Amino acid sequence: MNNLVEAVSNYVKLFLSENLSDQLTFHNIEHTYDVVDAVREIGLQTHLSDYEMRIVQVAAWFHDCGYASCYKGHEEESKRIAKTFLENFGCENSFVNQVLQCIDSTKYPQHPTFLTDQVMCDADMFHLTKTNYYQYEKALRLEFEKYLGLIFTDEEWKRKNNDFFSNHQYFTLYGQNILSKFKEVNVRFSNYPNEF
Repeated sequence: MNNLVEAVSNYVKLFLSENLSDQLTFHNIEHTYDVVDAVREIGLQTHLSDYEMRIVQVAAWFHDCGYASCYKGHEEESKRIAKTFLENFGCENSFVNQVLQCIDSTKYPQHPTFLTDQVMCDADMFHLTKTNYYQYEKALRLEFEKYLGLIFTDEEWKRKNNDFFSNHQYFTLYGQNILSKFKEVNVRFSNYPNEF
């Protein structure tokens, strides 16, 4: 099991580089790298055990693999890919199920049940805290247009973005106490897009 995370990362890097569309401006391989880094940071701050850390790291690698074949409902496809890999690797059913639970918890709106799910959900929304958040926002807007046919005026998009910010919450204590503060900065700046 010690080399599981490394085996997963090697597999997923290759899988995403070969199968993800270049049209995915937000849910691309960089987003996966960001989420993997974020689960490590949040997991350490949340004092996850080594076993729990493996769960969230594996889930982070696999969580968006489904975008290779579908946009809506990609989580189910991500879970299928993860399950196949992990079973072939010889992982125990309980471990596999906890990874799948983590991936499932990222469905929007998020409803995490366990601490590992909470870490995963907070990591998936870590970009809300970034100083270059507006770049993520632009990338997501492009993706919505391309894949969902959702075209917004600047004013509509600003309102949608502000609604998302105000409805979003972090679940871990680290998310609530630390990440929320950085998110609040972006909430304030999102009301002044010319500042960027």
